[in-house]
Amino acid sequence: MTQFRSLLFFVALQVWTLGLGTLYLPLLLAPRAAATAAAKVWVRGVFVLLKTLCGLSWQVRGTPPAGAALVASKHQSTLETFAYRLILSDPAVILKKELLRIPIFGWYLGKTGVIAIDRAAGTRALKDMVKGAGEAVAEGRQVLIFPEGHRMDVGEAPDYHSGVAMLYAALGVACVPAALNTGMFWGRGSLAKRPGIATIEFLEPIPPGLDRKAFMAELQRRIEEASARLADEARAG
Repeated sequence: MTQFRSLLFFVALQVWTLGLGTLYLPLLLAPRAAATAAAKVWVRGVFVLLKTLCGLSWQVRGTPPAGAALVASKHQSTLETFAYRLILSDPAVILKKELLRIPIFGWYLGKTGVIAIDRAAGTRALKDMVKGAGEAVAEGRQVLIFPEGHRMDVGEAPDYHSGVAMLYAALGVACVPAALNTGMFWGRGSLAKRPGIATIEFLEPIPPGLDRKAFMAELQRRIEEASARLADEARAG
């Protein structure tokens, strides 16, 4: 039954995206604020479908940042990439440039003020990331980064990259770690969506000023310990 309901969700998601994406075409010429507001409507629709067809919803613990901040999040599922659009007021999401090439979805994604990185560009990509993040923080936005760079399986050995430390040092704002257990319900590369309530938890901010080594160790410790705790909670039901 889970597989069947998940397949229904997949089909409904394509219809919802194609229908709304066609309706939204004029927004590709509109200011960023209009595209950002429209994206929230699309995301809310996605979560209505997810709850109705798969019995999967999500909740937030802790306090999301309201102003300029660096948010460093665990990444296990597509679910949190959608959820952060509703949780954060105006996130500048750091993501791989290839996502902007996806028809319809990528077109609008590019209009929401993301920071798209060309991973093949090496050092230049890191400089572009820092520059874009600095501009976003100057506008009072939250910069969202997934420090491991891609979705990880629950329990997989962590692989935190140095880019988050570069941003932390350059931006001079607090870093808010975020843990989650979304992979317990919507795993990487899996069609199946398990019913339940996934959790995204914002942890105590790390103030600016730590050296690189201390920052990376503290960030990984907080996120990994909290994510493991949340996974245990999901297993316990």
